[in-house]
Amino acid sequence: MNKSIKINGTSIGEKFPPYIVAEMSANHNGDINNAFQIIKSAKENGANSIKIQTYRPDTITIDSDKDDFKIKDGLWKGQTLYDLYEWAHTPWDWHKTLFDYAKKLDITIFSSPFDKTAVDFLEDLNTPAYKIASFEIVDLPLIKYVASTKKPIIISTGMASYDEIHQAVNACQESGCNNLALLHCVSGYPAPSKDYNLNTITDIKNKFNLVTGLSDHTLNNITAIASIPLGVSIIEKHFTLNRKGGGPDDSFSLEPEDLKNLCESTYIAWEALGKIDYERKSSEMDNIKFRRSLYFVKALKKGDLITMDHIKSIRPGFGISPKYIDEVIGKRAINNTEKGTAVTKDYIK
Repeated sequence: MNKSIKINGTSIGEKFPPYIVAEMSANHNGDINNAFQIIKSAKENGANSIKIQTYRPDTITIDSDKDDFKIKDGLWKGQTLYDLYEWAHTPWDWHKTLFDYAKKLDITIFSSPFDKTAVDFLEDLNTPAYKIASFEIVDLPLIKYVASTKKPIIISTGMASYDEIHQAVNACQESGCNNLALLHCVSGYPAPSKDYNLNTITDIKNKFNLVTGLSDHTLNNITAIASIPLGVSIIEKHFTLNRKGGGPDDSFSLEPEDLKNLCESTYIAWEALGKIDYERKSSEMDNIKFRRSLYFVKALKKGDLITMDHIKSIRPGFGISPKYIDEVIGKRAINNTEKGTAVTKDYIK
């Protein structure tokens, strides 16, 4: 299995800095100029990629006001599924323009397809990767179709059982795609941090042996930063220009300053993990002098017997280690020695 993947030339895995995906979702709020600004801001604030969603209302549901199709609670209470997706979708005639704009800014752009026609459309745009949304993890025919493109695939696992995740991974691999990443996810909008159970990340890594990440729907960056020591390689967060913008996903998305903090903080957390290393670090070298060492704290004449009254473990650290104190006690002074003289190695030869 691959423990790293590449998207648009960028290597992703535990040996590499966290790969940050800014999810535009519906935060363009129907205005392509907002979409441009979101892409530009994502680039400026450090994201590796911008992700959009490729569907139309009629590729994801039907226009029905039957009870099954009505949203009864949560953020979008009172709407039908069709009306929600009509409001939230990214028009297909924007896609090429957005792909071209992202390429111009040198930020990767890819998408979540929600049916086979979306996959075909994204292939025409030469998307470098695909994202399978949590809600689509059970659509194995769609996953197999995406996998047949042989492009890297990122799968969110929100709401999915272990068996459902396993089936989705198998569907990819049986269709010839091994460039996979799994994102631990909680499909609440927003989701409370206590629901994330981040220790699941370690289990996902151990059981699937794939690049592992986090799709984070909490309202701040703490959960994402806390996931770095567990070995996540991808962080996905919804991103907007203004959390009060009034769009379908604005209220639980990061604003530009939040995204900048996410990119910087997760990099610092990853960098701090480093490697197993007991060697003295370069930043410590100047402080060695502040360790304790043995000093003469009373004057001695050459040949005087050294007692506990004459020697002490104190700062600075220019003398020999305090562990040698018993070897020095009972010896004779080598020279006339002033108070405040460091005990040298000559006393333990």
